[in-house]
Amino acid sequence: MKKILVVEDDTGISMVLKAYLAKAGYEVEQAFDGEQAMEKFVQRNPSLVLLDVMLPGRDGWSILKQIRERSACPVIMLTALGDIPYRLEGLRGGADDYLVKPFIGEEVVARVQAVLRRQLQVVTEDMAIFGSLRINYASREVYLNGQPVRLTPRDLSLLLFLAIHPNQSFEREQLIRCVWGADYGGSDRAVDLAVKRIRQSLAAWPKHEGELVTLRGWGYKFHVRTKS
Repeated sequence: MKKILVVEDDTGISMVLKAYLAKAGYEVEQAFDGEQAMEKFVQRNPSLVLLDVMLPGRDGWSILKQIRERSACPVIMLTALGDIPYRLEGLRGGADDYLVKPFIGEEVVARVQAVLRRQLQVVTEDMAIFGSLRINYASREVYLNGQPVRLTPRDLSLLLFLAIHPNQSFEREQLIRCVWGADYGGSDRAVDLAVKRIRQSLAAWPKHEGELVTLRGWGYKFHVRTKS
């Protein structure tokens, strides 16, 4: 059973979220402030975090940053702040999705399911080694020269998907469907930005071992020259 950590200081909202998620078959852990959130995150190792922005003690932005420093666990931000700049701040900080209060329980469950589906779509093998780049599909961990590579969950999902299909070419629209999900309503420009960030994270990966290749005007492929 997948575990969901609900970080929400409003007890009423937290209990409603717990009820809906439990009914959908998830195990739910609750935290009511920022300090408690990180304690529960480390202790419980959740599959996904629902994270309120306005929390006593530490706000959701700082919690998101700390989660991203140690994990690619999916995070959905919950907030009453509906302005676009706040949404962009969350997404740029590594959030997977963003829900503005008031919301209905069914929508939260649907968003949770969608994010977790995107995560599952890229796990088909246990391990692959491409020269100095090692990818563990089961644990969703990437190492370059023995050092962990930190990626946002969506960037990680894109890299894993491409690495599972080495030397195969994919259109941007295909990558959107397979990684972002059929419910994604944004621009395929998101693929270009994700590839740019992945390349920056893998800058030390020697080109004679492999690289993410741009197929101009079309898409991308994970081109591997050395695979062992």
